[in-house]
Amino acid sequence: MPSSNPAFSRGFPAAGSQSGGWGAGPQQTYGGAPTQYDPYSAPSPYAATGRAYMTMDDVVAKTGISFLVTVLSAAVTWAVLPQSLAWGLAIPAVLVAFVLGLVISFKQIANPAATLAYGILYGVALGAISEAFNDIYPGIVMQALIGTFGVFAGMLVVYKTGAIRVTPKLTRWVVGAAVGALVLLLVNFLVGLFSDGDALGLREGGPVAIGFSLLMIGIAAFMLLLDFDAADEAIRRGVAPKFAWYIAFGLLVTVIWLYIEILRLLSYFRE
Repeated sequence: MPSSNPAFSRGFPAAGSQSGGWGAGPQQTYGGAPTQYDPYSAPSPYAATGRAYMTMDDVVAKTGISFLVTVLSAAVTWAVLPQSLAWGLAIPAVLVAFVLGLVISFKQIANPAATLAYGILYGVALGAISEAFNDIYPGIVMQALIGTFGVFAGMLVVYKTGAIRVTPKLTRWVVGAAVGALVLLLVNFLVGLFSDGDALGLREGGPVAIGFSLLMIGIAAFMLLLDFDAADEAIRRGVAPKFAWYIAFGLLVTVIWLYIEILRLLSYFRE
């Protein structure tokens, strides 16, 4: 079942059909009895098929590279650039990354350059954001990283053990919750333009903000289940190995969202 992560919402490319078998079997001749079937003339089932398919190793490798590039970009931004310059670069980086993410999602671009460029751009923004939060709340970034890794690992265990199965009903619930939360954020932003402060209290640090951040973290965690299922579905369908870059992009989107929400939640408790 294809995931409904925005990065995976358009399904997977259809795998080309491929015929094969253990042999041609007995053949009828025009002159009389069928020719004898020779089992030694059958092609080996281990022979190369001439077509490569994506494996879980491809997904793990591409995802690992994407996360490494993002973390390195964030670390360089934090350690090398002055905070004023980092913030100056963060805003355009987020805007460009947002547009690039939409293009990758709708056109299903499975390309290392596109995925890694997205990671680098968001790495710049994450570096500036993390530095600012850590200056106000020392140690909060490490706590957010541990929390993000814990949620990722926990949901992976939940998925692999089958404790929660990705069904069409679950997918509809998760996607509906994600869309509803994003619409609520948009309404909060628009109302805030014409009023003072946080109009609905979703980001002001009070009980409502804490509850909303917990909701967003929960939705992001369940989106990870849909991402894992999307990777398994792509492998079952026999897509090309390069499609692993598209899977890596989808996981990157979800994990970045998860990290930012955990960072926000921890800042509320610090206040």
